[in-house]
Order: sequence, then structure tokens, then C-alpha cells
Amino acid sequence: MQEIAQLWTGATGLSTAHVADGSVRAGVAARCGPAAVRPVSEGAPRLAGRCLPVRHFGSVDVLLEAMDRAHPGDVLVVDNQGRTDESCVGGLIVLEAKAAGLAGIAIWGLHRDTREVRRAGFPVFSLGSLPAGPARLDERRRSTFSSAEFGEHTVRTRDVVFGDEDGVVFVPGDRANEVLMHALQLRDAERSRATSIRLGTTLRQQVQFSAYQRARRSEPELTLREHLARTGDAMIV
Repeated sequence: MQEIAQLWTGATGLSTAHVADGSVRAGVAARCGPAAVRPVSEGAPRLAGRCLPVRHFGSVDVLLEAMDRAHPGDVLVVDNQGRTDESCVGGLIVLEAKAAGLAGIAIWGLHRDTREVRRAGFPVFSLGSLPAGPARLDERRRSTFSSAEFGEHTVRTRDVVFGDEDGVVFVPGDRANEVLMHALQLRDAERSRATSIRLGTTLRQQVQFSAYQRARRSEPELTLREHLARTGDAMIV
């Protein structure tokens, strides 16, 4: 996990978009968080680490108990059911997570104490902010610390999460290295294409788009992905 985190946070130019496409290339479902989940602070470090899931039921004690179970570099993944009527993580929890050696927090819900969260310089992703905390206390479930719902996806302790300005994406831990290798290859191909565009060769020329359009006249069902495969092009569409 340390190697994955170093690869992600280093000067590799990898993004969550590369990870999502790398997942497709590896035959792994790209499990992205909901589009509204964004980093609280634009200047905070990017996020990468093993998932530490916890389901929130209205009390901060489950978050503290999850930290007792944490390993350095874990990412606290908080499931508050996407609620927008209460916040579930505030400035003190963010400072505690940072002191505990966690790599960040991803919340399927809201945060508060935005100024303090940003001041902490710690990666926190959420749906947004709200001053009010929970006014409820629901009964815990057996799955409180083994899994978390995050949008339409279920996140477990064996998963790895990556986060940047585009949001978060989850990858199975046993496939993370494979996904990242594909992501690096796609990053290189993307950089090469971008350089070619800047030098005057359009993307349409690079993918032989005119030839694709001609081929579709006799093969209306032909997709661009199939065309690229025929021409040996590595681009994912």
C-alpha cells in the first residue's frame, strides 16, 4: 500500500480519470463516488490509501472507534447515507484523523467547520457543508466497520480509494497495482497525443477518424472502439 500511495502522490501525473480508465482496461468495474463529492480544500494533498469504512449512526464514537482499528495510511470512508440534513465530520475529527496517521477522509455525506478543515491541510472529500450536526442516535449494525455504502457502491476494507479534483474512485486492493500499471500506460499515451495536438496533428488525424467514418458506411454498427482495436490504437473511448 505504501508503494501505491507513493506512486499516486509522486510526480507521476496520474489522475482519478487515469485510474478509472485503468480499471476498465484491467476488466475491473470503475467505482466512482457520486459526482457531487469533491475535496473540501483545493490546496490539500491528493488522496490515496486503503479504505477504513465506517457507517455513521449519529454519534462521533464510531469514527473514533474506527481510528482505533486503523493502520497508518488508511483512508476513513464515512457512510452517512448521503444525508444533506446534517454534517457528520468536523474539524476535531479531521485533526484526530491526521494525528492518527490516516491519509484522508472521504464522506458520503456532509462536513462542517470548513475553515478548520482547510487549515488542517488534510485531504477531506464530501458532498458539501452544513453547520448542524446529527440530532439523532440510531442503532448500530453488525456491518458498522466492515463496509460502507458510498453512493451506489459498497466499499470494504480490502478496497483502495484515490481522490483528486475530479472526485474519488474505488479499486479492489488485490487489483490496485494492475490498475495503476494500466493507468500509467494510458497517462503516457495521453501525454503523447496531447504533444502531437500541440505540434499540429489533430486527434482526429491520430485516430484516423476519416477512415472510421468511411468504414461505417459499409458497417453502420462499427464503433470507434472497434475501429481503434483494428488499427492497433491504445486509446480507450
